[in-house]
Amino acid sequence: MENTVTNQVDTWNELSLVYKSALREINTKLEILNEEFQVVHKYNPIEHIKSRIKTPESIVKKLKRYGKESTIENMVKYVNDIAGIRVICSFTNDIYRIADMLSNQSDIRVLEVKDYLKNPKPSGYKSYHMIITLPIFLSDRIVDAVVEIQIRTVAMDFWASLEHKINYKFEGNIPVGIRNELVECAHMVSSLDDKMLSLNEEVRKLENESEESV
Repeated sequence: MENTVTNQVDTWNELSLVYKSALREINTKLEILNEEFQVVHKYNPIEHIKSRIKTPESIVKKLKRYGKESTIENMVKYVNDIAGIRVICSFTNDIYRIADMLSNQSDIRVLEVKDYLKNPKPSGYKSYHMIITLPIFLSDRIVDAVVEIQIRTVAMDFWASLEHKINYKFEGNIPVGIRNELVECAHMVSSLDDKMLSLNEEVRKLENESEESV
């Protein structure tokens, strides 16, 4: 990650400032895109947006798992999700639409994509992940900050939230029976998303036909 925060900040406070600024930038971009979509298509693809900065304790724990020393440089170099944004959509086709709109922003550079929609995790987890970088303009320099963006439907987010709580409760060792039920629920969520998308497309088709007949 050349020209990123590494070697340009010295303290956690400075690092936190850069990442908080990056989250504000991405939030603003998403809000503008959502409003524009409403004006042009009479439709909002984004239901809501969540953002967070990882705590120093969580970052240090992750570095320990990687066998790395807890330094500012290592935080930036090895932990790509210090700043994270979750974008919640109504329908599955909105996920790729939002990802494309973000990728087309001239100041955003996509570093990595993980498409868990086409390739779900064994647990049943589905989401679309992007690691991006964007410039943050400080008073005396420009710093490129890395942000992880997760895009998923409301149903996917509900499942992921429950799975996370269960996983935390059992410290990663979920009983086989519960794990199998979670996988079954993930299939149900996927089926629900497909049906809701189909229903929405049918409604929009009828609306268009009604407008054309006027």
